[in-house]
Amino acid sequence: MNYLVSVVIGVAFGTISRFVLLRTDFRQYPSYPQGRFIHLSFGFIAAFIGAVAVPSVLESNWTAVTFLGLAATQFREVRKMERDTLEQVDLSELVKRGTPFIEGMAQAFESRNYLVMFTALITTLLTVFNIWIGILGGIAMLFIVKFNMSGTLLNAIADISEGEIRFEGANLYVGDIHIKNVGLKVNRKIIMERAVGVIVTPKNENSIVTLSHLGQRQAMLHHVANVLGCYLDSGEPSFIPLSKRNMDDGRLGLFIMPQEKDFKQIKTVLEHVPVLDSAIRLPSEGDKGKRK
Repeated sequence: MNYLVSVVIGVAFGTISRFVLLRTDFRQYPSYPQGRFIHLSFGFIAAFIGAVAVPSVLESNWTAVTFLGLAATQFREVRKMERDTLEQVDLSELVKRGTPFIEGMAQAFESRNYLVMFTALITTLLTVFNIWIGILGGIAMLFIVKFNMSGTLLNAIADISEGEIRFEGANLYVGDIHIKNVGLKVNRKIIMERAVGVIVTPKNENSIVTLSHLGQRQAMLHHVANVLGCYLDSGEPSFIPLSKRNMDDGRLGLFIMPQEKDFKQIKTVLEHVPVLDSAIRLPSEGDKGKRK
């Protein structure tokens, strides 16, 4: 009973932090209300585990601590669950997310449960000594959690500009970057009327390698199709959005068939595409054998 108030406050702040981290945006995932309820329930369990760990340690109840550690490892199943669900959903997408994007989302859901657990643990620990300090600590943890919610966006590593859609015979180009061959004249006519070309220019050598990642490029195409729609149906390979790379300077050419042909909107969407953890490369940090 001596620790009841501390645990309740810790669980409360931990659960609130999971609510802060939970957002159903244009991707419509997690779904509402079932998906949100599932993740809030997991958040409550994570908060409870983090909160009761403090009195267990203070009372030298090492058996309970061992059990709590075992329970924490079960959150790895959250990652597997999200991965499996998203892979099944992706089968029905006209423009797919891609495996790296799915893995990044699954990893984020797992890591957020650990953030919730840590928030509850810190809040409970501070509340044991002083309730008001614990409440202030919980509020501070909410800000820290909110700060860690978003990562690097595409506009931090690349410049985005419009590219001219043009044909040389049956070959489709975005600017000077060759995209693909389109054989039917009727499809070429539709592409000239509705397609939008985008040139993504990396800002440094790290960005060149990061943008070459196929998963990162697929994430760009998926975001545009998800937000602005896509002039595409099954069985129409000529209209499938594609990305191609200029291998000399690392620029990307994106071929997009949006429902709304407005480059300003497309640019805004692309600027807010997250940079995938699995795509980040730092060749500038490596020893290339150069000697001054």
